[in-house]
Amino acid sequence: MPNQMAQLNLVFQALADPTRRAVVERLARGPTATSELAQPFKMALPSFLQHMDVLQKCGLVLSRKSGRVRTYELTPNTLREAEDWMASQRALWERRLDQLDSFLEDLKEQSE
Repeated sequence: MPNQMAQLNLVFQALADPTRRAVVERLARGPTATSELAQPFKMALPSFLQHMDVLQKCGLVLSRKSGRVRTYELTPNTLREAEDWMASQRALWERRLDQLDSFLEDLKEQSE
């Protein structure tokens, strides 16, 4: 479990950056070559590759090299794990808010 939480921390840290979120959005449409991924960003290629390294280390993307072309693709399972964690947190807080609502309703009825 601690290893899973550490992995989740890395995913959220990676997604905290707008450049990396934009890359993930682009990769959702399919595998893409590095040069095409880097094109919309106004930064040097080595700087862009640091972003790709962060995404790869946390498990959000995989890369393959064919000849001189490196292609990246999204690994949806890692994203799904983050989504599952957020869904469980949402369910927890909805349940707590429902309990608070019931408590406040009971309190209101008692004071009438």
